Amino acid sequence: MYKYAIEIFYSGEDGGYIAVVPELAGCSAFGKTEEVALREVMTAMELWLKTAEKEGREIPRPAGNELLKAIVDEKSVFRPMRSQGAGVQ
Repeated sequence: MYKYAIEIFYSGEDGGYIAVVPELAGCSAFGKTEEVALREVMTAMELWLKTAEKEGREIPRPAGNELLKAIVDEKSVFRPMRSQGAGVQ
């Protein structure tokens, strides 16, 4: 079983949550709650992988740990400086 990173975010325009698997082009799902969006994207991911295998397309190797490390490294580089001004602890 492949394990891919999943991003879930709220869309005010759609009035619910969108779940995306960035490593699988076009693999996404919608749900009124985060839980529903996650459940739906898991189904979409399974179907995406089955279809890719059936059609002989290359299935990307999950880069979850590498993606997480890149995000953490990026955030540590752009971490806002704490103000040394009055009233800030």
